[in-house]
Amino acid sequence: MFVYQNRMQMSPFPGMDPYLEGDLWPDVHHALAAQIRRQLMPLILPKYVARISRYIVEDHFPESEAGVMYPDVGILLGRSWKALKEPAIVYSEGNTPAPPGFSFPVITPVEVPVPVVEIRDAADNRLITAVEILSPVNKRAPGLETYLQKRRRLHTAGVHFLEIDLLRRGTRPTQHPNLEKTAYLIALTRANQAQTDVWPVDLRAALPVVPVPLSAPDPDVLLDLQQALREVYQDAAYHLSIDYSVVPPPPELGEEDMGWVRELGG
Repeated sequence: MFVYQNRMQMSPFPGMDPYLEGDLWPDVHHALAAQIRRQLMPLILPKYVARISRYIVEDHFPESEAGVMYPDVGILLGRSWKALKEPAIVYSEGNTPAPPGFSFPVITPVEVPVPVVEIRDAADNRLITAVEILSPVNKRAPGLETYLQKRRRLHTAGVHFLEIDLLRRGTRPTQHPNLEKTAYLIALTRANQAQTDVWPVDLRAALPVVPVPLSAPDPDVLLDLQQALREVYQDAAYHLSIDYSVVPPPPELGEEDMGWVRELGG
């Protein structure tokens, strides 16, 4: 029996791979949550445990991700509109309605599962820290407001909140006038503190090692995001699914960054 030997293929990018932001993202998202849990567990046992929970967000505008995130929606939008026309209706003479100026298909909201890594006290199952990897639905209305409400609710409840944004598109939930525009962003809001620590990450930079807080007086543990992403890439053999000779998924890169991407892609 032939068994494929993965030769430890690596992404050509030193940090986040922008080619993972397209149709591969749902798989990357779930695998990264599992890898983060795997990395944290030996650091927090036996007092704490890491669990993966999932919540559902309704995406009311899935057409904006058609062909990128939601293939079923792409199929619907690609159908002939003749199939979407209303059945023939016979009107009485002299009672014919004016034809519509424009018609479009009705898109049903798509339920998007979003994984979150939760660190809980092993004794009483109390939520200590939430590690959220952002999905596109978290970065546009109405999901953005729902996400912001959840973040405020957890902070009020005394839960640490680590936000990992590895998507260039959408509206970033963490905003500040002094925060320069950056490709990616990691943000940590500690429980009962009125500040957020941020790690801006350039397209060409490696992902940082960030602290994950626990209950006082226990010290933080460290999460190596680059190592987690590297292991996800290798385990899933994403190099077999990516054509690095084409442009990355949207949003479009600037000319200088695109030149750098072409050099890496070979």
